[in-house]
Amino acid sequence: MSRSLRVAVQMDPIQSINIDADSTFALMLEAQARGHTLYHYHVRDLALAGGRLVAQAEPVTVERKHGAHWQFRETAELDLATCDVVLMRQDPPFDMAYITATHLLEHIHPKTLVVNDPASVRNAPEKLFVLHFPELMPETLVTADRRQILRFREKHGDIIIKPLFGNGGAGVFHIKPGDSNLNSLIEMFTERSREPLMVQRYVPEVRQGDKRIILVDGVAMGAINRVPAAGESRSNMHVGGRPEQTTLTPREQEICAAIGPELKRRGLIFVGIDVIGGYLTEINVTSPTGLQEIARFDGVNLAGAIWDAIEAQR
Repeated sequence: MSRSLRVAVQMDPIQSINIDADSTFALMLEAQARGHTLYHYHVRDLALAGGRLVAQAEPVTVERKHGAHWQFRETAELDLATCDVVLMRQDPPFDMAYITATHLLEHIHPKTLVVNDPASVRNAPEKLFVLHFPELMPETLVTADRRQILRFREKHGDIIIKPLFGNGGAGVFHIKPGDSNLNSLIEMFTERSREPLMVQRYVPEVRQGDKRIILVDGVAMGAINRVPAAGESRSNMHVGGRPEQTTLTPREQEICAAIGPELKRRGLIFVGIDVIGGYLTEINVTSPTGLQEIARFDGVNLAGAIWDAIEAQR
């Protein structure tokens, strides 16, 4: 692309990221290599007044150098409408603060391209959006009704129970047949939140891995397999899951082909889906990860593919 873009990155503090794993860092490195100008700000620094959406932001340069991977220039108020692109990359939880940020960013999108589309992010929380594709999922129940949960457990025996708006595997429990802790877990969740829970039939193939597949503008571009640690039912890398090189099965290609057009229609340029044993379990649209792991295993520059898709819309 011949034109340099002004790119604002809404993210968690760059000082604390793991530069060997963070997908936002990979996107920033790629943008910088293409000659784009980067700005860094935190979601709490957004302000909307008189129709102007601004943020206290730092112009930033990045370098793959441990302990010195960023360099800020002087902080100043940035009118986000003057930017070409905003990357919405702060980590979940997908709470009211996250939802409010999507409402604020709608004031500049699509004249300033927000990736992913903020209204679509708001309307596609990972564990709820996936419910639009029940034919691709394991048997699933979403409810706050204890009786429904107990009936589901009676039918399937071996189940997973998890909060709807968690992230990184937090609060995910595997309830095996004969486990007497289900009632206590329901009570614990109920005391902490009024939100429904997601309950799914346990898919034992998770022991062979939970596949993260990256789709760019609706097209599958790469994948890694995340294998749970010994004694762990969760495969998230945050909790010790081990990434492995992988390829897509015909069933996984079928899943991607089924959901890809809807992702593109909603303006969800960068998406990571999770597939276990041929079943779709989540569609991650808030802050997907996996770019650096795929690059190391397969030599595929998915950050470049994402910027190709962004630049095509500018």
